[in-house]
Amino acid sequence: MIIKILGTGCPNCKKLYENTKKAIEMGQVAASIYKVEDVREIMKYKVMTTPVLVIDEKVVFKGKIPSPEDILKTIFNEMLNKNKDS
Repeated sequence: MIIKILGTGCPNCKKLYENTKKAIEMGQVAASIYKVEDVREIMKYKVMTTPVLVIDEKVVFKGKIPSPEDILKTIFNEMLNKNKDS
């Protein structure tokens, strides 16, 4: 699983990164987290507000900082959806 945090490096982006890291640790999920701070790269996701959480190229949260529990719940939902599709 590839998780990206989109944002230019503001405190909210950093908080989302930390919450995502906690969620992965709590759920013992095999995932790689990347911070994307390049504005041109962020624009490819067609979002107008940051921070943004992207799981396997799907935007799941934008413009807010979900708790680690909410992020973990979303990660598990995405894993379930991925298994249904395959």
